[in-house]
Amino acid sequence: MTLADRLRAALDEGHRRTPELLPGDALELEDPDKGPAPAAVLVAVVDRPSPTVILTLRPETMKRHPGQVSFPGGRIDPHDPGPVAAALREAEEEIGLPPSAVELVGLADPYRTITGFEVIPVVGVVPPDLPLAPHPGEVAAMFEAPLDYLLDPANHIIREAMFRGALRTYYEIQWRERRIWGATAAMIVNLSRRLAIPA
Repeated sequence: MTLADRLRAALDEGHRRTPELLPGDALELEDPDKGPAPAAVLVAVVDRPSPTVILTLRPETMKRHPGQVSFPGGRIDPHDPGPVAAALREAEEEIGLPPSAVELVGLADPYRTITGFEVIPVVGVVPPDLPLAPHPGEVAAMFEAPLDYLLDPANHIIREAMFRGALRTYYEIQWRERRIWGATAAMIVNLSRRLAIPA
């Protein structure tokens, strides 16, 4: 069974269960009548003997979430047929990942960000050692973290911080020198609770 088959079966099985998931942050929208903006990210699992996940570090100059670790992805544009197309388009723009190199596994659970986006994680498997080329305007660095480490609940740390005058609770995952937190960590936590990967 391939890695994509294993993940697909785990996600399918997980969708038949009802784990306790993180729905997202309380929305603080500029225009509450419009609701959250749709977005999608690519959870690109690299098909290595010990699978890894591609993550990016956003430049400090970015308007939204500067300096944070994230999955490749962004807003679903009107011309995108859906979240899969948007995630693949954004991954190609941000890190030079060809859509044809991604074997689609499926969709994970949406997550609402405090900045007003409803993000759909798209899970896919990619071959190892692709000649990726991060876009310098959108990606300051790119790295891989082990899938089993990211999904291990022992590595999901709950933190608290003041933000916009309120005490917020969020998840954090420390991988080597990289601090993964906020929406990206929350989506990883949800994926760990949704996936039913056999040992």
